[in-house]
Amino acid sequence: MSNTSMNMGRATFYEDRNFQGRSYECSSDCPDISSYMSRCQSCRIQSGCFMVYERPNYMGNQYFMKRGEYSDYQSMMGMSDGFRSCRMIPMHRGNYKMRIYERENFGGQMHEMMDDCDSIQERYRMSDCQSCNVMDGHWLMYEQPHFRGRQMYMRPGEYRSFREMGMSGMKFMSIRRITDMC
Repeated sequence: MSNTSMNMGRATFYEDRNFQGRSYECSSDCPDISSYMSRCQSCRIQSGCFMVYERPNYMGNQYFMKRGEYSDYQSMMGMSDGFRSCRMIPMHRGNYKMRIYERENFGGQMHEMMDDCDSIQERYRMSDCQSCNVMDGHWLMYEQPHFRGRQMYMRPGEYRSFREMGMSGMKFMSIRRITDMC
């Protein structure tokens, strides 16, 4: 039996700010919102958690959204054109486990994590994290200490090079588990 429950999230996305204009209901991944509406400027997350992306096919800056109302992306997140794709984050029950590496291709220092880390540099004396292996759970990596700055969603799998994933020049300085906070 899997530790990951596939309970579906549910969100309604709106073309304009303040939940106006055409809407699109979503309960799974959507690689291109423009198939349903010209833009997306606001949303309501009724259940679950989602990552939203500035560009189609899960590219560009990413933002974590949990249950709640988001009436204006531009003022909240600095997304001038709203977002273009989204992923529903499945709820994980069980252990969390991730290995982070100082260099690409699992090189340099390695540290195994099972809980949140508000400063990789302070806890592990690691100035950079350029690859990781997520064994269990779903995680958010942050550009700055104390869970601030740009984010990247990590689901189970091997991530050999953040640079090749389009995160060139971005350092990850803190990491948080996505728990039942959804």
